[in-house]
Amino acid sequence: MPTALKISSLCKVYPNDFYALKGVDLEVKVGDFFALLGSNGAGKTTIIGIICGLLKKTSGTIKVMDLDQDNNISAVKSLIGLMPQEFNFNLFEPIEEILINQAGYHGIGRDEAKKNAEMLLKKMELWDKRGDIAKTLSGGMKRRLMLARALIHQPKILILDEPTAGVDVEIRRSMWVFLQELNRQGMSIILTTHYLEEAE
Repeated sequence: MPTALKISSLCKVYPNDFYALKGVDLEVKVGDFFALLGSNGAGKTTIIGIICGLLKKTSGTIKVMDLDQDNNISAVKSLIGLMPQEFNFNLFEPIEEILINQAGYHGIGRDEAKKNAEMLLKKMELWDKRGDIAKTLSGGMKRRLMLARALIHQPKILILDEPTAGVDVEIRRSMWVFLQELNRQGMSIILTTHYLEEAE
């Protein structure tokens, strides 16, 4: 199988000589459903931040779909959809516009973005809320909106940082069903968790 993500000798050192990451090697094949398991503070979010170009690495190499991140950062970003752990969208923006604007960051025209947004909001059972501002959504709905936003530009790799944090059992179960379906369709999925049962 082709490689979706390859990390070699990745290090992240902060100015106080604290090693957040030291010599990390990782390979994820296309179509894998891969879990990064570790306790809080183990460096999972740091790895994700570096893969997505949100944090600078100290040393090492990262290849995404055989593209070297250092030389192809824009292309690499377009291949990845990120669902961070913390809500980081505009709470006072209608949720459909959140998705359309996110698509625009990836060069997708408004008409195509609207089609993608409609499809995703229906899948997430949020279509009836499309005109509502994000602040009015429940925690579980916000989590689903974050997932829709990560998928709006149709990435090849979906990265989720603690995707079920703070959601109830029913929402967690429905999210797993949706992610498994995406994976069956060929999406490479990487998630972080500190729950062993989720990693399994």
